[in-house]
Amino acid sequence: MQLDSVMTELAVATIETRNFHPLFSSPDSDADIVLACKSATVYYRIHSYTLKTASGFFRTMFSLPQKNYDTLSNEVIYLEEDEATLDAVFRMISGLPLPPIDSYDQVDLMLDAIEKYDMPGPLSIIRIMVMTPSLLNQPFRLYPIATRFGWDAEAKYASSQTLSYNLYDPEHRPGLAKLSTDALLRLFELHHARREGIRQRLNDPPFVVSSGTNATCSACHRPIDHHTWRELKYKIILEMDVRPLGDTVLEPGLSSWPEAQACWQAKCPEFSCSRFLYDKNETVRVIRDCVEQLPKTI
Repeated sequence: MQLDSVMTELAVATIETRNFHPLFSSPDSDADIVLACKSATVYYRIHSYTLKTASGFFRTMFSLPQKNYDTLSNEVIYLEEDEATLDAVFRMISGLPLPPIDSYDQVDLMLDAIEKYDMPGPLSIIRIMVMTPSLLNQPFRLYPIATRFGWDAEAKYASSQTLSYNLYDPEHRPGLAKLSTDALLRLFELHHARREGIRQRLNDPPFVVSSGTNATCSACHRPIDHHTWRELKYKIILEMDVRPLGDTVLEPGLSSWPEAQACWQAKCPEFSCSRFLYDKNETVRVIRDCVEQLPKTI
């Protein structure tokens, strides 16, 4: 018996003793490539046609000249990904059911593999997956992924969801650190634009624009101090820094903040006048209109 034949038989015998994934264990000739996960504890039989069709990486690899294709089909291709990652990716390219994915840690590993092996099909599946309920509540995980792969609709959605958070909170730094400079600047510009938008609006009519010696009661013309309004305006701007969405400014802010209560109770100091200086309902209405008109996405 020729040495090559003996070596081939030994390789086949060794492969047959491997621990194959139950969905990728067919020993027939249709599955002609054997791959292994990072720990080499689980093996996968997959047809080379499937790999070439789904992956630019494997398409290029199999197009290279091979000395002996039969030998290649009896060898194991060891990959750097773990079992869970390969299980999900191989299911995708093989048209097999995919278990629910509810962890961005797993999604990140899958995306690294998909990008590495140039698999546009699985990438499109991930794009749909990240917009499912179990993954929608983590905008600082979704936004880096969406901007990384140029998914504009998903990036806009994620950016709008970040408005409920303070970008300067250390908790969000790991997600922000994954962003490109452009994506990071666009997110900060969105948050800044909302803060500045409401700040500028609070300096325009019908809000108080005069102060100090120029401020007088519109009824009795006695000099008045708008310090309660200035304190409320400052509080609103600070709140927009913390939560640019602006919902907490409207409720409970303008209803229960001490600064708001002081503002609504402020009166002209002239006893014979005692006119309320600020119209709560009109002020709340204008601020609500302003918040609704602020930019909502990158």
